[in-house]
Amino acid sequence: MEVTRIFDLLPYYEEKYKAKDDVIASKENGEWVKFSIRQYREMADSISYGFLSLGVEPGDKIAQISPNRVEWNIVDMAILQVGAVHIPIYPTISESDYKYILNHAEVKYVFVSGMELLRKIQHILPEVPTLQGVYTYKDHHELKHLSELVDLGKANPVPELLEKRKAAIEPDGIATIIYTSGTTGNPKGVMLSHNNLISNFKACAHIPPFGEEARAISYLPLCHVYERMLNYVYQYDGISIYYAENIGTITDNMKDVHPRILSTVPRLLEKIYDRLVATGRKLKGPKSWIFWWAFHLALRYELDGANGWFYELKRRFYDRLVYSKWREIMGRDIEIIVSGGAALQPRLGRMFTCAGIHVLEGYGLTETSPVISVNDFSENGIKFGTVGPVLKNTKVRIVEDGEICVKGPGVMIGYYKEPEMTREAIDSDGWFHTGDLGHIEPEGQLAITGRKKELFKTSFGKYVSPQPIEDKFKESLFIDQMIVVGENQKFAGALIVPDFAFLKEYCKLKEIEFTTPAGMIANDRIRKRFQSEIKKYNKLFGETEQVKSWELLDHEWTLESGEITPTLKLKRKFIHLKYKEQIDRLFK
Repeated sequence: MEVTRIFDLLPYYEEKYKAKDDVIASKENGEWVKFSIRQYREMADSISYGFLSLGVEPGDKIAQISPNRVEWNIVDMAILQVGAVHIPIYPTISESDYKYILNHAEVKYVFVSGMELLRKIQHILPEVPTLQGVYTYKDHHELKHLSELVDLGKANPVPELLEKRKAAIEPDGIATIIYTSGTTGNPKGVMLSHNNLISNFKACAHIPPFGEEARAISYLPLCHVYERMLNYVYQYDGISIYYAENIGTITDNMKDVHPRILSTVPRLLEKIYDRLVATGRKLKGPKSWIFWWAFHLALRYELDGANGWFYELKRRFYDRLVYSKWREIMGRDIEIIVSGGAALQPRLGRMFTCAGIHVLEGYGLTETSPVISVNDFSENGIKFGTVGPVLKNTKVRIVEDGEICVKGPGVMIGYYKEPEMTREAIDSDGWFHTGDLGHIEPEGQLAITGRKKELFKTSFGKYVSPQPIEDKFKESLFIDQMIVVGENQKFAGALIVPDFAFLKEYCKLKEIEFTTPAGMIANDRIRKRFQSEIKKYNKLFGETEQVKSWELLDHEWTLESGEITPTLKLKRKFIHLKYKEQIDRLFK
């Protein structure tokens, strides 16, 4: 059968693939809880019957606030089958954002994973006049449990009415409204249709070179369109999906599951890279020599044997001794890591690909469902430092100022209740203006060079794009985060967050007493070491782009402290306000 609405994936899966007990799985109380496609469909139908019994009408808004778990998928399908609109919400946003989204979307029902999340929103629920009920996935006396809705549906099955509802749902009808956190102001509600998401996952479904025999592991939030779309890819391809418990357990979960594909943001790969470096520093004698020879060989990797036969011979030798152990860390069978959400440092792509794990970087936005381009296994499909070829069903145009504009079936319906904002984003010819800057490589891959709104001009009238500078400097093992500033100043400056875990290991190696983060950033030897790093990376940039003044910060930037968004992007305006005193000092 053809998939034209997202919920068509369920009968499609049952019709096309062999029966298995782990279509979707998540861990509960130390055990993997698995669902077959029949169990998946039956539970989704029961919840849909429950919604119909409650009087849910087409177009009603139903929200989920939960980490990844099998119930997320099941409720997603149940919502869509009755023609309601799914509002996925991050479990980590602020109270003010919860209040805004629930009221702006006029949400009728909310699903939360348990009491921890309920406590974050409980006192604002009376301020949401449209709200009719809250359900939990974990059994708590204060709330109705999902099982109650399932039981309601089982007691009141109406298959004819459900089929009638499903038949009335058009591919271009709204399936979901995803609120993007943004870096300032209230979140924007991106309206995506069934066809928006389906066109995107069908265009990406050819990329994995395996199918129903394979397993994927998922840890990025399903409320983000990137992970959600990839979960639809996995279901379309018959790949089993296992949900990691959390970011802290992902390597243990991977050893349990032996996945062949993982989607991630570059941050996880950076952490694995740092872990490998830390491991290498602890080795002694021949083991240390072999490790570092293999490590530096990987950083020079080129595709298609471009380094010559002798390089490839050494690579096979080190694969047995070193690279195979790196794969063991990630579950042994891992073949593909899809990276998105932020720029990937090319060295990470080279290193992991050399070790037999293909890193496929992609690019997109919530407004484009999300993928615009992604590296794949076609001819000229992979090029380090690019985000790969544009999807075949999508058009990209680079306008005069370098902005990337997109047209295709993945482009959103618009921003919910924001017609003027929609007209600003999508021009009269149907081109969506991404706000990102880039160019097309000679072989056809798209390369991202910065963010239009992040450009600043020095007092000499020279434009500086901070993101490429930050991404290059963050290749340093000493630097965790960084923001480049300098609007109307004579030169560029930077606030730098050290990688304190690495710094602690460095201090141990150099016999420097590690006291506190504040103490370390004031230490003369540490500051001299950072000065060397800055000098090293400045050589890669022109005079205007070089960091001439810098300051170290004694704490990490986190979602909770406000400097980064849930997708790990910098909240630049927030940082400028919060660290105004430190930024002003850079230019005195």
